[in-house]
Amino acid sequence: MSKKSGFGFVLGTVFGAAVGAVTGLMLAPRSGAESRAMAADVMNDAWDNAKDAYEVTSQNTAEKVAHIRPVVDATTDELRAKVDAARERMDQVRSSLSDAVAVASVQAQDAISNITSQVDAVVTEVSANAVKEPVDVEAQVEIVDEDTSNASSEVDA
Repeated sequence: MSKKSGFGFVLGTVFGAAVGAVTGLMLAPRSGAESRAMAADVMNDAWDNAKDAYEVTSQNTAEKVAHIRPVVDATTDELRAKVDAARERMDQVRSSLSDAVAVASVQAQDAISNITSQVDAVVTEVSANAVKEPVDVEAQVEIVDEDTSNASSEVDA
C-alpha cells in the first residue's frame, strides 16, 4: 500500500465518521441529552457485563487451578523421587564398577607377578642347565617349493 492510498483511506474514514455523526444527530428521534443518557446507560451496562464476565472467568480459572495444583504437586514430587532414586542407583553402579575395576587391577597385577616369577624361574633353570651340559638340538625343517611341491631337508645345529 502506498503512502498516497493510505492517506486517502484515513481521510475517507474521518470524513465518513463525521458525516455519520451529523446524520445521526439530525435524524435522532430524541434530544441530545436523552441520547447521551441512553448512550451512557448502554456503556455502563456493557462495562458491568464485562466486569461480571471477568469476575466469573477469574473465579472459574482460580477454581480450576486449585483443582489442578494438587495433581501437579503430586506429579512433581513423584518425578523428584524417581530422579533421586535414579541418582542413588547411578552412584551405586559407579561405586560397584569402581570396586570391580580395583579388584580386577589387583588380580591383573598378581597374574603379571606370577607369570614374571615363572618366566624368571624357567630362565634360571635353562641358564643353569645350559652351563652344566651342552644340549644337541636337532631340528627338521620342511621347505615346500610351490612350483615343484617337493623338498625337505634336515638341519643339525
